Amino acid sequence: MLTTLKAASGPGPAAGTDPRVAETVARVIADVRAGGDEAVRRHSRAFDSWAPDSFRLGPDRVAAIVSALPETVLDDLRFAQRQVRDFARAQRDSITDFEVETLPGVVLGQRSLPVEASGAYVPGGRYPLTASAHMTVLTAKVAGVERVAATTPPLGDGPPPISVAAMHLAGADEIYVLGGVQAVAALALGTETIDPVHLITGPGNAYVAEAKRQLFGEVGIDLFAGPTETLVVADETADPFLVAVDLLSQAEHGPDSPAVLITTSEEVGRRVLAHIEELLPGLPTGPVAGAAWRDHGEVHVTADLDAAYTLADTYASEHVQILTAEPRAALERMRHYGALFLGEGTCVPYGDKVIGTNHVLPTRGAARYTGGLWVGKFLRTVTYQEVRDPASSAYLGEICGRTSRLENFEGHARSGDLRSAKFGERTLTWTDRAVK
Repeated sequence: MLTTLKAASGPGPAAGTDPRVAETVARVIADVRAGGDEAVRRHSRAFDSWAPDSFRLGPDRVAAIVSALPETVLDDLRFAQRQVRDFARAQRDSITDFEVETLPGVVLGQRSLPVEASGAYVPGGRYPLTASAHMTVLTAKVAGVERVAATTPPLGDGPPPISVAAMHLAGADEIYVLGGVQAVAALALGTETIDPVHLITGPGNAYVAEAKRQLFGEVGIDLFAGPTETLVVADETADPFLVAVDLLSQAEHGPDSPAVLITTSEEVGRRVLAHIEELLPGLPTGPVAGAAWRDHGEVHVTADLDAAYTLADTYASEHVQILTAEPRAALERMRHYGALFLGEGTCVPYGDKVIGTNHVLPTRGAARYTGGLWVGKFLRTVTYQEVRDPASSAYLGEICGRTSRLENFEGHARSGDLRSAKFGERTLTWTDRAVK
């Protein structure tokens, strides 16, 4: 049994890209590819009214910006970054290098090597997502990335102080005040004054997301990001007022942000609907959250929690909050989500800002095949092998010769033949056939 108390009235988040966005992004990327710094400056002036002599902030400018902020602000940034750093270190420690001997003298190994350079996009605009600096810059540095170039759009006619401080405290090696497609293209392709990176991370608007999509392959990316999503699973023990507040806390991200409640209690569902209507008029971000709730808000009532978890998995939502009598049961029952938030003491904004897990997460159903940004994204898992025992090399050579010929790879086969002969009983030339 499934009862829907509120269905989304607007279209779901588009799975594809607006052709106009794709065309604009392609044009800017082509311009930056051909024109370098001059093209970056031209587009920055057009889109952000921002064209300084240098987009990079020097150490003295960064120090002046940071020192002008209240100490309480800096303390809060340091606290949030300590949380992120500690969790990222725990992740890094769980990724172990190893070496095993599979046959006598046959040694196989694995190493985790960081990418050499990564770029971190820290959004500005309606909401300067300062916390994205913690997630993208700091996690990269914990992974061991040697060079992290961080960029953020200008705020009015200058650098956004909080974002600059967050990037600096997180350990950014280069800080640029540059936004949009031109920033992503400059980091991916390189210009006369900006060296290219190997991986670009961080959320952004539709144009930033499309720029990452179009440049993927020339540069690595974290994931394809869409509008923020939240989903709450609640039973009859849930506080309807708390549920309503938490749904609106994510709906305020944008007018296209889905906010979904799946509950086993029709009473809880109806009270949540009433509370949201009461709360919206007094919420400073009410116009945005209200639009999101009107067009993308949903409330469904299921027969039991098993049905609720099954339905929740079909959404593969970016954020899933569990407000039930036994929230940890969701760890065993659910499979598709970007991040799970267990119990009423845990809200999604904790994950967004201060708790330490990474808030760069999959959207638009991508949680079915990928997790969010983590320290491992900055690491390349590479392997090595060494055959020390001649007898093992001869044995592998025989099998290599036979299996290669099954696939008509004669060159492969002869490489194996050569070792089989060299380390076996007789010597073969390149033109000899396989060892029988």
